[in-house]
Amino acid sequence: MPEQFLCKTASVEEMNIKWDYEIAHHKKDRDNWAIWKKQNMENFRLGYIIPYYGILDGKIICEATAVIHPKAAQNSIGLVGGNTVYLSAFRTVERFQGKGYFSKLFHFMLGDLQQKGFTKATLGVETGDKKNKEIYAHYGFSEYVKSGREYYPDGTAIEVEYYGKILE
Repeated sequence: MPEQFLCKTASVEEMNIKWDYEIAHHKKDRDNWAIWKKQNMENFRLGYIIPYYGILDGKIICEATAVIHPKAAQNSIGLVGGNTVYLSAFRTVERFQGKGYFSKLFHFMLGDLQQKGFTKATLGVETGDKKNKEIYAHYGFSEYVKSGREYYPDGTAIEVEYYGKILE
């Protein structure tokens, strides 16, 4: 039987399943993940984010989140608002990485956001993360927007570079 891969916006039930999975699989910093779950569920309820999931044979294997309101993103000035959306939370279950599933989800998400009227997308990448910078450049995120510092719930700080792309 051929596998069934579906890209979609997530429901509350699917978000609970995915967040509980992330919390269970991040034992070392479980408290951060529990706080992020609470924040994301609230941001979803308020209409500040659109979560996108890739589902293979009924199981959530990859995700990305579109932040559509400045209150749902750190350093939001120039990254989200009006017709600009901030993309975040790119995750793929490890055994499905490198097989093209996230790429399909990413293109689905960009197309959906464009249909919703967004004309520019931005994203952030940790300053020293050369691999992801190359991947994002490949997807067209080559316009440097700014740099900034983001904080995890436990106070951990990371340096981030933000890039943008016109949606066409």
